[in-house]
Amino acid sequence: MRSRSGLGPAVAAVAVLGLTAGSLAACGSSGGGGGGSSSSGKTEELIVGTKSDDFYVSMECGAKQEAKKLGVKLSVTGPSDFTAPLQKPLIDAAQVTKPDALLVAPTDDHVLDPDLTKVVKAGSKLIFVDTSSSNPALGLTRISSNNLAGGKLAADTLGKLLGGKGLVAVISVKKGTSTTDARVQGFQQEMAAKYPGIKLLPEQNDDLDSVGAASSFIEGDISGHPSLAGAFAANVVTAEGAASGIAHAHKTGKVKLATFDADPPQMSMMHQGTVQLAIAQEPALEGADAVKQGLNAIEGKPVPKNIATPLIAITPKNMNDPKIKPFIYKSSCG
Repeated sequence: MRSRSGLGPAVAAVAVLGLTAGSLAACGSSGGGGGGSSSSGKTEELIVGTKSDDFYVSMECGAKQEAKKLGVKLSVTGPSDFTAPLQKPLIDAAQVTKPDALLVAPTDDHVLDPDLTKVVKAGSKLIFVDTSSSNPALGLTRISSNNLAGGKLAADTLGKLLGGKGLVAVISVKKGTSTTDARVQGFQQEMAAKYPGIKLLPEQNDDLDSVGAASSFIEGDISGHPSLAGAFAANVVTAEGAASGIAHAHKTGKVKLATFDADPPQMSMMHQGTVQLAIAQEPALEGADAVKQGLNAIEGKPVPKNIATPLIAITPKNMNDPKIKPFIYKSSCG
């Protein structure tokens, strides 16, 4: 794991959250990768959650860079939208191509299990990255941010911004996505435990048009609850929609928005004052770790059961810090 020294007290404290959840497994993620001639001819395939999300673009960039370093032949694919029906044919195709290792971010935590099981039976080592299956028997390792801790961090930050009082909306994508479910759970748990003066509206979910739905949700919440003080958007797509809805309702800066992920549009929204917090993950590091652990599995080396990558809190106060720049997602690998 790359050093976090010099990031400053606030950022360093957030990094520790990721380390706590993954304990020493996260630190071990950077070791024992193999490489050189021993990896020549080894094949891996990365199936991301969607090709239309900068988070997964950044993951692809990190994976490609690591594959080049280790001499692994890597192919990357993913559906146009984050849905199981669109991802299923790509997983099924891996039964035919039989990569030595399949690295996958499943778009559902159980629907794709039969397809993934067939890939394993066909001989591929299965590595989960970002999202995973609810079946603990599937997958040799699970590489992800500590999403529960990230949700708690978002709650703590937003709770302080609101002075411990107010009404807050909670918006996410479809239920059954391991990462966003954990973020919402952590957010709700922390608010209930530490901020009794803050009331959460019921969680709202959509799995069709998440940007449009999130915008509609927040505008409806503002209309129905004029005193709405804040909102939590559980991923980059819902963040975009929520920010748009807040701006359309002329509540920019008045409704405090805490979000997950940190793509360039979100950073622009933060500049504009619509977004007050972005919990940034390290998708490039997740991609690199997935390639590394895929090779370890192929070569019969030990593979940690879980690897947690750290989280960084980006706010208007630190967003222009040069040390934060590496955590902002990429829209291309160029």
